[in-house]
Amino acid sequence: MSQMPQQAALPKCPSCAEPVESGDLFCGACGYDLSVVPAPPQDHPTLTMNGSDAPGDGVAWPAPEPAGSGAAPAAHLPADLPGTDSGGSPLHGHEPGPEASAGSGVRFDRPSEPDEYPLQAPDPRLAAGAGAPAGPAQVCVACRAGRVDGDGYCENCGHAQPRERDHVERETGPVAAVSDRGLRHHRNEDAFSVGHTALPDGTPAALAIVCDGVSSATRPDDASLAASQAAGDTLLAALPRGTHPQQAMHEAIVAAAQAVNALAEEPATAREHAPHQNAPACTIVGAVVTPGLLVVGWVGDSRVYWVPTDRTAPPARLTEDDSWAAQMVAAGLMSEAEAYADERAHAITGWLGADAYELEPHTASFKPDRPGAVVVCTDGLWNYAETAEELGEIVPPDAAARPLHSARVLVGHALDGGGHDNVTVAVLPFPAPSQGAGSA
Repeated sequence: MSQMPQQAALPKCPSCAEPVESGDLFCGACGYDLSVVPAPPQDHPTLTMNGSDAPGDGVAWPAPEPAGSGAAPAAHLPADLPGTDSGGSPLHGHEPGPEASAGSGVRFDRPSEPDEYPLQAPDPRLAAGAGAPAGPAQVCVACRAGRVDGDGYCENCGHAQPRERDHVERETGPVAAVSDRGLRHHRNEDAFSVGHTALPDGTPAALAIVCDGVSSATRPDDASLAASQAAGDTLLAALPRGTHPQQAMHEAIVAAAQAVNALAEEPATAREHAPHQNAPACTIVGAVVTPGLLVVGWVGDSRVYWVPTDRTAPPARLTEDDSWAAQMVAAGLMSEAEAYADERAHAITGWLGADAYELEPHTASFKPDRPGAVVVCTDGLWNYAETAEELGEIVPPDAAARPLHSARVLVGHALDGGGHDNVTVAVLPFPAPSQGAGSA
């Protein structure tokens, strides 16, 4: 709103408050010397923040230092005072004593240290080249020309560089696996473990473990990584001791569950904090292949498929999902097509995690009568080739001879189909080839 300009009021005499002109040296009414500069006030009053000192009307600020104490007044920061979060719970670092907080079950939504720290100004010595770290600079994977900065972005085109787990490929002996972030997820929450070893009689054995982090849980990527490593290590230790592969698979799933449960027991400084944090969780599926036996084990909805080299023989799915859809089909309430078309189809009923209802590892053993390939995968693949027949059509004919190539082809099929989820695929030949047996 516009306002009309107003004429400024005339100054007044400090002694008698009579109006004076701007050029006057003395007051015309009392003779006061207008050239004298008035002394500043002796105190600087402090205003209260809440407008009241009554108990219960806000935070009680510290009392001022007594007059004449000679000590400089203490500086008080907002962090020095107790506070609560939006739910009325004490802020981290200001919790009441044990007698007041026992059994509260409150989880704080902020870590004890900040998530990000202010960036320091670059060291001028490094900018000048003195003391610069040795080693070749990382080159951008997009433009192949720019240097990658410390934050993982290209200084030339600005392209974010892939993280270590965004795309992982591994081949060891006769088994190979590929894991990819997909096209829609911001990180890869899948993980795998592959290896090969020998049984006590020298018979070769190959193994693959694939884990899919539950995205609605806290730290699903950590859960899948911990589970896959624990299960793979357990199998590589148990099989050479002579443990039956099916029993070894059971023990591997139990070890994986314990590893995921342990993540929920870590101190608060090692966890991601959220207002409604839940326990880390993942699914698991695995296979062990020996020259005469194929063993599978799982908890969740990741799968194992058998695809014979002779494509005149039918392929088969060797696992049953722990999912809402599978329960509906098993109960005869829906057909498989109806169940998997439902929006609740992928709700899992079994997983690894501290909040799982009960750990029920599923294991099964098979004795195929012909050579073929074993495909271990997450739903990131089978969403695009759900039935055994559909999957058999996209598995390369030489999958048993070229497992890494075949795993790449299958991951590529999922990405070409839309890549809506993380996708992980492991391929093992059956029977396990006798050459190259040894520890992975």
